[in-house]
Amino acid sequence: MSEVSQTTLNNAPSRYIEKFDLHTGAVIDEEIKPEQLLVHAHRDFHFMDFEARRIMSRIVRTTGDREKARDKVRRMRQWGYRMTDRLARVIGKQKAEKVAKVLLGLKHHDYHYRFKSLPVTGAEAEKRIQQLRQDTQAQFAKTIVDGKPALRVLLTGGTGFIGQEIIWQAAHDAAVVEMVILIRPKDVIDRQTGQVVRTISPAERGAELLHRLWLETPEQQAKFRFVAGDIEQPMLGIAPDELSRLERTLTHVVHCAASVSFDDTYEATYQSNVTGTLNALAFSVHLQNVPDSPFVEHIGIETSYIHGRQMREPSQEDAMVFPSNYYNNYYELTKAMASIETETCMLMQGLRVLQLCPAIVIGKLRTGDNRGDTKVVNAPINMFGRIHETQADSHSSMAQRSIAGLMARLACVFPADPGAQLNLITVDWVADGILAALHHPEAVGERIHLAADKRLTPKAMGRIFKEELGLSIHLVEPTLFRTLLLPVFVGALNLFRQSKQANALGKLATLFGGYAEWDQPIHEVGKDLEVLKMQGPRPDMEYAFRMLCRHNLYIQHFGQVRDLNEISRREKLWKGFIDELEQRTGRQVGDISAEEFHKEAAAHLEFVE
Repeated sequence: MSEVSQTTLNNAPSRYIEKFDLHTGAVIDEEIKPEQLLVHAHRDFHFMDFEARRIMSRIVRTTGDREKARDKVRRMRQWGYRMTDRLARVIGKQKAEKVAKVLLGLKHHDYHYRFKSLPVTGAEAEKRIQQLRQDTQAQFAKTIVDGKPALRVLLTGGTGFIGQEIIWQAAHDAAVVEMVILIRPKDVIDRQTGQVVRTISPAERGAELLHRLWLETPEQQAKFRFVAGDIEQPMLGIAPDELSRLERTLTHVVHCAASVSFDDTYEATYQSNVTGTLNALAFSVHLQNVPDSPFVEHIGIETSYIHGRQMREPSQEDAMVFPSNYYNNYYELTKAMASIETETCMLMQGLRVLQLCPAIVIGKLRTGDNRGDTKVVNAPINMFGRIHETQADSHSSMAQRSIAGLMARLACVFPADPGAQLNLITVDWVADGILAALHHPEAVGERIHLAADKRLTPKAMGRIFKEELGLSIHLVEPTLFRTLLLPVFVGALNLFRQSKQANALGKLATLFGGYAEWDQPIHEVGKDLEVLKMQGPRPDMEYAFRMLCRHNLYIQHFGQVRDLNEISRREKLWKGFIDELEQRTGRQVGDISAEEFHKEAAAHLEFVE
């Protein structure tokens, strides 16, 4: 790991990770390939892998004892190794190991991986962090005007799902007197010729965004400025005159921009998540070092999944340990690398830094609003909803209903263990945490999870799907589904010329299945309430998921309404409907039964212009 650089650096995993011998602890000096650090590089290659996971899943479902499940498979493997040793006495060690690998799927791993040590650790690291906290609180005191803080914040990723909620909440936070949103100009391309028709400026894009967020009063609009920039460029691609202005005014940088694609290449994900972070850190270091700078701190938004597939104990907020069971995808891996770069910058260059790590983010708790997002958890809701609608459509032809019936039987076999604990969190809780961080300079040097303590299980998801969408979801062990059933289902859908649905099912199963196995990590929480002083309780994710299902039915029409302006208009009417319903019934809308809610929506919710 090196100091923050403004140039694209060597993206080799060995910058952060080393391979070592499990017996001696010695470093193994050889190239580490990115794919070697993902969970699926080390399993799912043998039928015994499938059987072991099936047995473990069944034990966990019936007993709730994860350690018992691990112990059962551990004893099975030990039996296999004993048989290998006996066989080795007869046919030789190498031949015996080959037989064991073919018949039992046993593989000897004499190595593992670990993060390289930070340049400063232990007492010296703690000493530096304590000094940074003192400096941050002293600097924050300078922002107080007439007894109140006056904060000026630069935000990256403002057009994203989380970024939009940050903007909306900042508009209602009196302490934020200005928010500067980094945004790229957008080219409008003619579909026929491929030529650029015109370029939409950052100011135009910003005005449209504020309109979609219902922030249209002069006071609200005056709080926000949209400036041209790019996180993949040095100094965030900000023009010199604008940079000079920001040097004299900014108190905080919130780096929220990232690639959240779970299936992108390592190179592309690294460029967005690590190089972008390096550029943001370099920008903040520059601000902090300007004479008489008002700069207070840099807030980096990571993910609680920087801890990867740790299973035995909750993933701790303070610790960064290479996961015993690797990472699900390059998104997680590169966000871990970005977190390491952030911590290194703090310790070596003295940047005042706080890291916030959300779980998988879904729509707002009370309304399910997601501002048109269709990824991750929204994807299965929309897919199942469209299938159910096609089945129920009396105007569909017999052929269409037959295909829909087939699709329902195929697509509704979903890769998830009933007892898996999904680490989800609502977007409003995440934005609450980010805004709270602006007010708590004593949190500098911390890494804080923004996650729920009432997690969602696939079994509960299936129950809510049934109640809200009328669709029965059949859960299948993810490894079995991914390796055996998925190819058959995709082939059947392609046979009926449903290539789009086949591709969606394949992508959904591959990506979502990794987060719905029984051995999901549990992310420790606590500092959100203790350090950031957020007002609990944390969101109930069953309640939030129910409202997300209702939102996606009425607002997105299961992904078929894609125009962001139309979604914004609908979400505004939707909030009004929910406000009125709760006032009239005296109950929270998520506590109203699905049957009663849908009757109320049919009678009182109208989206026609």
